[in-house]
Amino acid sequence: MKKLIQSWFKKYFSDPQVIILVFLLILGLFAILMFGHMLIPVFVAMIIAYLLDGFVNWLQLFRIPRNAGVVIVFVSFVALVATLVIGLFPLISYQISQFIQEFPNMMAKGQQHLMLLPEKYPQIISHERMNQLIVRMDSHIADLGQYILSLSISSVRGIIEILVYLVLVPFLVFFFLKDKELIFEWLSTLLPEHRTLTARVWAEVNQQISNYIRGKIWEIILVWAATYITFFFIGLRFSMVLSLLVGLAVLIPYIGAAVMVVPITLIAFFQWGMDLHLFYVLAAYAIIHALDGNLIAPLLLSEVVNLHPVAIIVAILVFGGLWGFWGLVFAIPLATLVHSVYKAWTSSLKRPIPVGVPDKYETLTESCASDKEN
Repeated sequence: MKKLIQSWFKKYFSDPQVIILVFLLILGLFAILMFGHMLIPVFVAMIIAYLLDGFVNWLQLFRIPRNAGVVIVFVSFVALVATLVIGLFPLISYQISQFIQEFPNMMAKGQQHLMLLPEKYPQIISHERMNQLIVRMDSHIADLGQYILSLSISSVRGIIEILVYLVLVPFLVFFFLKDKELIFEWLSTLLPEHRTLTARVWAEVNQQISNYIRGKIWEIILVWAATYITFFFIGLRFSMVLSLLVGLAVLIPYIGAAVMVVPITLIAFFQWGMDLHLFYVLAAYAIIHALDGNLIAPLLLSEVVNLHPVAIIVAILVFGGLWGFWGLVFAIPLATLVHSVYKAWTSSLKRPIPVGVPDKYETLTESCASDKEN
């Protein structure tokens, strides 16, 4: 047994660069677990800056200095976000407040529709069973009301946090873009001298995650627009809020789309009962989800996410259990990171990397140096 463990360790951990890579990953994981909640504004700002940096690099192709490009991209981004907030926030907040006000009437109509089911389908459900179901629904609704009341009491703290984020995140985004070269140079000084494997993993992860994030943004926009137009023409109430949630649900593959069936079905049932409109809504949602899974996502993410569905679900469960909502959102990028590390690790076993021999991935600041030359 001892020889087996020694041979396994020698096979997979004989390369010092592999040990360095594993140490860096464990250190990063520990830092996120310990300080993740406190550093959420930093992570959000890093992601936004990561996306905007591509536009800054594009402007540099036209001989625009980096600092000027940073200002142009940052101001354009702030203006776009402000326009979206001013244009969409009133409609979304109105539909949410309207839903809260009309929720008791919707529940009453829903109970009326439920009481008609034993008469229409006596072979499926009886009056006694339906009465028990309504009593349970009333108890759950009471619990939900208490939960909403507790949220409203603690909403002051949430508003303060949002205001802090609105100040900190743009501030951090600007300086992440402006001082990108200095940050990368500082990070490179913290890494060992021989870091070819680490740099190779970074290069692959950088390409994969950047394409993934950009593809996901377009997927959210397309699914949101298609769902809103469809629900609006069918006449479903609260179509803007529901379509926004459907768009954001694509961040959580498989599970997000399945969860969104519940609120869509309930609102359609409370509005129309067991009418054809209910089945129109569900059929339209199924078609949109099918188009997203078989057309939109493959076109946008075909070269990015090469993970098996089982691996995706496992990643969602693991990272969601570790970090809650944010773990669900970033489960696929983190799984992509693990997959890239595994690929680089196995390729280094097949083709050992000579220590001290540089290659095209040798330094993390190579892209920054090219930015300076441009």
